[in-house]
Amino acid sequence: MTDRYEPTSDFLKAVIAEEVPLSGSAFANGNMRKLIAMTRDGDLSNRDWATMLLASEDADTPEIREALLSAANDENDVVRAEALLGIAKRDRKLALPLALDALSGEQASMAVFEAAELIADPLLVEVLRPWTEPSDDVWLDQLARDALAACEKAHEPLS
Repeated sequence: MTDRYEPTSDFLKAVIAEEVPLSGSAFANGNMRKLIAMTRDGDLSNRDWATMLLASEDADTPEIREALLSAANDENDVVRAEALLGIAKRDRKLALPLALDALSGEQASMAVFEAAELIADPLLVEVLRPWTEPSDDVWLDQLARDALAACEKAHEPLS
């Protein structure tokens, strides 16, 4: 039996289980502020989950963007990738230089390719091409090809 990867925070576990509202009331707004704060938690599992949960929210406020931009500079590449995806969902132009940087590295995760597909900018084509070479991860290869196709289809750069 394998252990599920979970945050250590009971609060984040409650958010994952959808037991904690994040919008619609003063109580929920307080929960959102707590979630935002958890993106800077000292525990990696909490930072990772908080960033992913925040990135997946539909809300878009200056505080959320600031938290995601901060997480985009996290020491952990998974946290950075989740933050990039959250930024790409909110502002493709803001996400573009972060995606260029992420795709120029030694490794890229699912969230990076999903962000690149959302950004869909021709400037990403050349940095995406090497990622479309077949690897031992067929699923990730397909995400890279989907991102490349979206960027090739785009007519004008965002910048």
